[in-house]
Amino acid sequence: MTPRLTTDIWVSAYLTRLRLVDIPVFVTRKGDATAGSVLVKLNTLDGQAQAFQRSFDLTTGDRAWVVLAEGDEGDVDASLAKQSGFDPDLWIIEVEDRQGRHLLDDPSLS
Repeated sequence: MTPRLTTDIWVSAYLTRLRLVDIPVFVTRKGDATAGSVLVKLNTLDGQAQAFQRSFDLTTGDRAWVVLAEGDEGDVDASLAKQSGFDPDLWIIEVEDRQGRHLLDDPSLS
Protein backbone atom coordinates (compact mmCIF):
# COMPACT_ATOMS: atom_id res chain seq x y z
CA MET A 1 0.00 0.00 0.00
CA THR A 2 1.35 3.39 -1.00
CA PRO A 3 1.35 5.90 1.84
CA ARG A 4 -0.83 8.93 1.20
CA LEU A 5 0.23 12.50 1.76
CA THR A 6 -1.78 14.58 4.16
CA THR A 7 -4.03 17.08 2.41
CA ASP A 8 -2.08 20.13 3.57
CA ILE A 9 1.19 18.71 2.20
CA TRP A 10 -0.46 17.84 -1.14
CA VAL A 11 -1.99 21.32 -1.38
CA SER A 12 1.36 22.94 -0.58
CA ALA A 13 3.08 20.90 -3.31
CA TYR A 14 0.32 21.73 -5.81
CA LEU A 15 0.51 25.46 -5.08
CA THR A 16 4.30 25.40 -5.42
CA ARG A 17 4.16 23.50 -8.72
CA LEU A 18 1.71 26.04 -10.20
CA ARG A 19 3.67 29.03 -8.95
CA LEU A 20 6.88 27.65 -10.47
CA VAL A 21 5.28 28.01 -13.91
CA ASP A 22 3.69 31.37 -13.08
CA ILE A 23 0.09 30.18 -12.84
CA PRO A 24 -1.79 32.17 -10.17
CA VAL A 25 -3.42 29.95 -7.54
CA PHE A 26 -5.25 30.62 -4.29
CA VAL A 27 -6.68 28.61 -1.41
CA THR A 28 -10.24 29.90 -1.18
CA ARG A 29 -11.38 27.41 1.45
CA LYS A 30 -9.13 25.58 3.86
CA GLY A 31 -10.37 22.23 5.12
CA ASP A 32 -9.04 19.47 7.32
CA ALA A 33 -5.22 19.39 7.16
CA THR A 34 -4.96 15.63 7.42
CA ALA A 35 -7.73 14.11 5.35
CA GLY A 36 -9.86 16.86 3.79
CA SER A 37 -11.03 16.42 0.22
CA VAL A 38 -9.83 18.90 -2.41
CA LEU A 39 -11.80 20.54 -5.21
CA VAL A 40 -9.92 22.57 -7.80
CA LYS A 41 -11.63 25.41 -9.64
CA LEU A 42 -10.07 26.47 -12.94
CA ASN A 43 -11.02 30.06 -13.75
CA THR A 44 -10.14 30.94 -17.36
CA LEU A 45 -10.88 34.63 -16.66
CA ASP A 46 -13.50 34.85 -19.42
CA GLY A 47 -16.59 34.17 -17.32
CA GLN A 48 -16.17 30.40 -17.66
CA ALA A 49 -14.82 27.89 -15.16
CA GLN A 50 -14.45 24.20 -14.38
CA ALA A 51 -14.36 22.42 -11.04
CA PHE A 52 -12.46 19.17 -10.63
CA GLN A 53 -12.70 16.48 -7.97
CA ARG A 54 -10.53 13.46 -7.35
CA SER A 55 -12.24 10.20 -8.24
CA PHE A 56 -11.32 6.64 -7.32
CA ASP A 57 -11.86 3.84 -9.82
CA LEU A 58 -12.87 0.76 -7.84
CA THR A 59 -12.04 -1.62 -10.68
CA THR A 60 -8.47 -0.45 -11.27
CA GLY A 61 -7.59 1.31 -8.04
CA ASP A 62 -6.54 4.38 -10.03
CA ARG A 63 -7.24 7.91 -8.88
CA ALA A 64 -8.02 10.57 -11.47
CA TRP A 65 -9.27 14.14 -11.57
CA VAL A 66 -12.72 14.42 -13.14
CA VAL A 67 -14.94 17.39 -13.94
CA LEU A 68 -17.50 18.07 -11.21
CA ALA A 69 -19.00 21.18 -12.83
CA GLU A 70 -18.26 23.42 -15.81
CA GLY A 71 -19.70 26.40 -17.58
CA ASP A 72 -20.58 29.87 -16.33
CA GLU A 73 -18.32 30.81 -13.44
CA GLY A 74 -21.30 31.73 -11.25
CA ASP A 75 -22.82 28.29 -11.76
CA VAL A 76 -19.51 26.59 -10.93
CA ASP A 77 -19.20 28.74 -7.78
CA ALA A 78 -22.74 27.72 -6.78
CA SER A 79 -21.79 24.05 -7.19
CA LEU A 80 -18.69 24.55 -5.03
CA ALA A 81 -20.75 26.33 -2.37
CA LYS A 82 -23.18 23.41 -2.36
CA GLN A 83 -20.32 20.93 -1.92
CA SER A 84 -18.94 23.04 0.94
CA GLY A 85 -22.27 22.70 2.71
CA PHE A 86 -21.99 18.91 2.57
CA ASP A 87 -18.35 18.67 3.65
CA PRO A 88 -16.92 20.90 6.40
CA ASP A 89 -13.44 19.40 5.82
CA LEU A 90 -13.34 20.42 2.13
CA TRP A 91 -10.50 22.43 0.58
CA ILE A 92 -11.15 24.61 -2.49
CA ILE A 93 -8.24 25.74 -4.61
CA GLU A 94 -8.74 28.33 -7.37
CA VAL A 95 -6.40 28.34 -10.36
CA GLU A 96 -6.51 31.33 -12.71
CA ASP A 97 -5.20 30.68 -16.20
CA ARG A 98 -6.47 32.00 -19.53
CA GLN A 99 -4.87 29.00 -21.29
CA GLY A 100 -6.82 26.52 -19.13
CA ARG A 101 -3.75 24.99 -17.45
CA HIS A 102 -4.29 23.35 -14.07
CA LEU A 103 -1.48 20.72 -14.00
CA LEU A 104 -3.75 18.15 -12.35
CA ASP A 105 -2.54 15.67 -14.98
CA ASP A 106 1.09 16.20 -13.90
CA PRO A 107 2.35 12.79 -12.64
CA SER A 108 4.56 14.49 -10.04
CA LEU A 109 1.36 15.49 -8.22
CA SER A 110 -0.18 12.01 -8.02
